Amino acid sequence: MARTVFVTDSASDLDPAVAMAHGIRVVPLVVTFGADTYRAGIDLTTAEFWERMTAPDAPFPKTAASSPGEFKAIYDGVFAEGADAIVSVHVAATLSGAIKSAEIAKSMLPDREIHIVDSMGASMAESILCFIGQELAAGGMAAAEIADVSLETLEYLKKGGRISGAQAALGTLLSVKPIIAVEDGKVETADKPRTRSKSRERCIELITARPIERVAILHTMAPDVDAFRDEVIRRAGLDPSDVSVTIVGPSVGPHLGPGCVGAAVLYQR
Repeated sequence: MARTVFVTDSASDLDPAVAMAHGIRVVPLVVTFGADTYRAGIDLTTAEFWERMTAPDAPFPKTAASSPGEFKAIYDGVFAEGADAIVSVHVAATLSGAIKSAEIAKSMLPDREIHIVDSMGASMAESILCFIGQELAAGGMAAAEIADVSLETLEYLKKGGRISGAQAALGTLLSVKPIIAVEDGKVETADKPRTRSKSRERCIELITARPIERVAILHTMAPDVDAFRDEVIRRAGLDPSDVSVTIVGPSVGPHLGPGCVGAAVLYQR
């Protein structure tokens, strides 16, 4: 059976230990604080990022995609270790240049089987697609078919507050009051509750409005994340062992700020 390896980027917020355990390769995106530049997850951990992000008078961080050379180096390494094909799942093309760099790297390896998938979102939306893809690969599905299934799953994949009749949706993140959505790769304000408590309640309502297949709770150093997770589990009737909690890292965190909480969700068909 052909061996398919999954690659993503640091905007996936995939914990390095989890990535290693699952054999998922992570391309580090770039984070800059003033004159200091870091590779997310390599030169700058999530904990270090939030410590610096919340420090008094800290320069506001900026993010950027890695170069095609960084992607190619990862791809070369994967093939050198015996992979037959790569499925590369990345942050939405409308949010980052990562997809473009991945496509260029792919063009530099014309004799290799590489499938690029636009997650149309960020954070655990990427990771969930990788996990699903690995399950399909373990069942014998070819890389090209896995990429096609990922695109079908993404018929409606979003980060945000509004629910429709679509088959899949990604997440809900709330800040102090507004509910921010990334729908089809576009950032929008989904709702504007008047208080944080009402915003939190509205997010939980939206997350649990339909039967959930997979969910990962996301937060940016939010003190109430455990209570948020418990309430989502209670209302959705989920097994707590199936609901992970992930801290948003250096590649997405600058666009949210501290104190946000939400979820990446894949709904049942």
